[in-house]
Amino acid sequence: MTSARTRDRLVQRLREQGIRNPEVLERVRTVPRHIFVDEALASRAYEDTALPIGFGQTISQPYIVARMTEALLEGGPLRNVLEIGTGCGYQTAVLSALVVKLYTIERVEPLLRRAKERAKELGLKNLRFRHGDGSLGWPAYAPFDGILVAAAPLRVPEALLEQLAIGGRLIMPIGPEGRQELTRFIRREQKIDRQTLGPVAFVPLVGGAV
Repeated sequence: MTSARTRDRLVQRLREQGIRNPEVLERVRTVPRHIFVDEALASRAYEDTALPIGFGQTISQPYIVARMTEALLEGGPLRNVLEIGTGCGYQTAVLSALVVKLYTIERVEPLLRRAKERAKELGLKNLRFRHGDGSLGWPAYAPFDGILVAAAPLRVPEALLEQLAIGGRLIMPIGPEGRQELTRFIRREQKIDRQTLGPVAFVPLVGGAV
C-alpha cells in the first residue's frame, strides 16, 4: 500500500489532471501520506480522495493539495508562508520543503498536536505551529509572501489580505457548500488581483479555537 509503484501511480494521475510543477509532484511522491491517516484507512492513503481525520475534518485529496501548492508557487519562490488549517499536517509536510519558513495555524488542538508529532517524525525543521483562529492570520510574522487556506469562508477575511506582502499570493476556497471556487489573490501596490481557479469542496472556515 505504500510501495513506490503505488506512489508513482498517484503522481501519474496528478500529471493527467494537469499538475505540471516537478517539485510539487516529487513532494507528493515522497511524503508518506499513510502516516497522516488512521491505521484503518492506511490502505487508501494513496488514492486520489479526501479521507476523514476526525473532528469533522478531512485530509485533502492529493490533487487539491498539489493544485493549491502549485498555484501558490506560481510567480516565484516563497520565503515567508502562512498556512491556515493545519489539519493532520499533510499539506504542511508537502509545502514545507518548497518554502523557506512555514507558519501554520489550526483551531482544533488535538489535530495540531498530532500534526506536530508527524512533523517531528519526518524531521521537518522550518515550521512554527500555532493553536488559534486562522481567520485572524498571524500578524507577528507578517507580511507573508504566500498564504494558503485549507477551509472555505463565504468571503475572504480582510486580515489575511492585509498580511500579504506586495506581490504576495493568497490561495483559498471561497463560497458556500456546493458552490465553492478555489481563488488566487495577488496583492499589488494599489489593488488586489483576483483569479478563479476552479470548483472545489472544502469544510467551512470557522472562527475561534477549540
